[in-house]
Amino acid sequence: MYKVAVVGAYDSIYGFAALGLDTFPVSDVQEGEHLLRRLAEGDYAVIYITEALAADLGHELNRYREQVLPAIIQIPGVSGNTGAGVEGVKKTVEQAVGSDILFGDNQ
Repeated sequence: MYKVAVVGAYDSIYGFAALGLDTFPVSDVQEGEHLLRRLAEGDYAVIYITEALAADLGHELNRYREQVLPAIIQIPGVSGNTGAGVEGVKKTVEQAVGSDILFGDNQ
């Protein structure tokens, strides 16, 4: 059975454990990079990652962009929303359907 993971700074992710998700706090970029690889190669179908950590792991995230699993989804951290998560979902949907999901083809 596939699992769901949440990766990022402890303060940003600890609440997800109450929802039954596996949380993986990381303190630096190298640790995040190694952990992401381990989770992606394991039984995790969905990996939520904080926007701050994802910004530092762009090269590593690109490895999984064209794969069906795992789905790697950016979420805001305690420092706020940068908009990167929404932009990533928007780009993925545009690629899939060929249209801007927020404005349609009128722009």
